[in-house]
Amino acid sequence: MTDIAPERRALADRLEKAGVLTTPAWRAAVEAVPRELFLHPGVFLPEEGGRWRPVTALGSEPAEWAKIAYSDRSLTTQLDGHLTADQVSALVTGSPTSSSTTAVTVVDMIERLEVEDGHHVLEIGTGTGYSSALMCHRLGEDNVTTVEVDPEVAARADAALETAGFETWTVTGDGLLGHPRRAPYDRVIATCAVRRIPYTWIKQTEPGGIVLATVGGSWGYGTGLAKVTIGKDGTAEGRIVGRSSFMQARSQAALPVAGDLSARTAYADSERRAEFPPTLLEEWMPAFLAQLAAPGAQFVRAATLEGGRLLYVFDPERESFAEFTAAGDAWTVRQGGPVALWDDIEQSLTSWQDAGRPDISAVRLHITDRSHTYWIEDAPLLIWQHRLA
Repeated sequence: MTDIAPERRALADRLEKAGVLTTPAWRAAVEAVPRELFLHPGVFLPEEGGRWRPVTALGSEPAEWAKIAYSDRSLTTQLDGHLTADQVSALVTGSPTSSSTTAVTVVDMIERLEVEDGHHVLEIGTGTGYSSALMCHRLGEDNVTTVEVDPEVAARADAALETAGFETWTVTGDGLLGHPRRAPYDRVIATCAVRRIPYTWIKQTEPGGIVLATVGGSWGYGTGLAKVTIGKDGTAEGRIVGRSSFMQARSQAALPVAGDLSARTAYADSERRAEFPPTLLEEWMPAFLAQLAAPGAQFVRAATLEGGRLLYVFDPERESFAEFTAAGDAWTVRQGGPVALWDDIEQSLTSWQDAGRPDISAVRLHITDRSHTYWIEDAPLLIWQHRLA
């Protein structure tokens, strides 16, 4: 057997050096919890051509498995909602649907929770169970409730937690509903991205408690880590504390726009020169602003038969689109449907640029049972209200 303790200490050292591990109690948890247990039966490592190489714990040398488990990267543990590494032996294709997030992201988030002894924490998105185990070590297993939507993922996490010595409250269900049976909670942490923080989480958190979750659209980037504090009046307020990227909550995951794109864009209501290149949406902060200005929209890349580049913004629910074509350094935008998507996005980008291009951490957030309001202070035009009804 390989002694993994040095790997855990080395991981803790790297996390401290990165500035995300600052609390002795959390360092003790990182040094104690065997991360490798939470990757069984195996992982998929990326290869060229969008393929994945399965690597299993039983099929690897202990030293190799330890090197993978304590590497500073996210590790995919499930493809297409069902496939695990022990079910295949050759390269495969597929879309990641569950993963072990990088330790630097996990520890950064749990440090931001500001937990204290005796706090009761609700975790949304058990995943592999590693973050659950860290919190169990820090707070005690009876103070951690974790919810996972995928029954198979939940079963593997529960088994790993038991092997690590933690008999915590592992619940299978839709995490967007929280878990009212064990409420109220002092802290809520989500390891999946949500379009907006569900008000059920607010209701299940004590006044003065904290909810920490990745918010934004469904683009896989251009999302922010929201940290809000619950008020006595049932509202919550806080800010975006930094960039964050997680897989979308399953019940909120948007279906990719596919099919005949020319049919979707056949009837345009307007055509003009775009004030900003749509390629700006490939950058993090502009993408975040676009998803605030046009919630539900998707950014789509395609090509003509001749190899020319085509970019789109679609909002399938509102049956609206913006189509972009390049002519030298300029871009033309055609828009159609009830909502002029690019007009709304462009207005936010213009105001953001006029305000000096503030970073994502300048965004504030206020939540009620009826709406989410985002704004940037000292920029009166940078305000977005998303009503729930």
